[in-house]
Amino acid sequence: MKRHRNGEIWDFEHELPAVAANQCGVDVVLGLDGGTTSTVCVCMPVIPCSHSHFPDPLPVLARAVAGCSNHNSVGETAARETLEQVMADALAKSGLNRTAVRAVCLAVSGVNHPTDQQRIIDWLSGYGIAAQALTAIVRAHDGRGPHTMLTSCILQTLDLVSPDELIGWTYADPSWARIAALVPVVVSCAEAGDEVANTILLDSVQELASSVKAVVHRLGLCGEDGKDYFPLVMVGGVLEANKRWDIGKEVMNYISKDYPGVQAIRPTVEPAVGAALLAWSFFMKESKKSS
Repeated sequence: MKRHRNGEIWDFEHELPAVAANQCGVDVVLGLDGGTTSTVCVCMPVIPCSHSHFPDPLPVLARAVAGCSNHNSVGETAARETLEQVMADALAKSGLNRTAVRAVCLAVSGVNHPTDQQRIIDWLSGYGIAAQALTAIVRAHDGRGPHTMLTSCILQTLDLVSPDELIGWTYADPSWARIAALVPVVVSCAEAGDEVANTILLDSVQELASSVKAVVHRLGLCGEDGKDYFPLVMVGGVLEANKRWDIGKEVMNYISKDYPGVQAIRPTVEPAVGAALLAWSFFMKESKKSS
């Protein structure tokens, strides 16, 4: 399927039977969860109901996955095309076109991140972890750092022969998503007992925890004595995909030392479905206003 601009007919819309092109009167909402590694879109039908009583299970018509949609990583044009592609895929799988869409909620990273939030983005997208691992490999190769099993594991993952080739690999496409994809390798090495990998993860945990604590303090979430309850939503591949070396758990341990009232919240539905529910709620509220 080709990528398309707003206002034009997507290729799949030409191919749909007339009855499928929303002649049946189906109304849907789209929810997108976009980051530096992947973008997920879910398509759900609009069913009149209270936002506090959504049906269980949720009626997801289709789910589509595409690549990075963070414009800071791939550029505005590529990010926009990815968003259009994943929405088109979800609608095509549902047998519908854009005339069926009543609301869209985009939960996309990198849309609004002032300079003072940059550290959070770097560490939570996983880029900082992987970048440190690459640096450690080069330092070990030059004799400026300790030996690490990261060398053999990452070279094997990238199908490279020597650390010297890492420079060319990195500059060929220095996008965040491409480098951040190496995080699972770093975690595996740390779990296998590699001290260099373990130190990298511990540093990343401390940095992310410090960034979160700064936000908590600035917004006064912890109360005057620092002990008030506040929720901390734990989402993102780096915080979710680990096994024995649990980055999310370690981050919570560091934060709770200063703010004992913090409570980790893990969403009961995937972020894209949550975004669709927000779009659903918005559409229902607007419908009531106009009726």
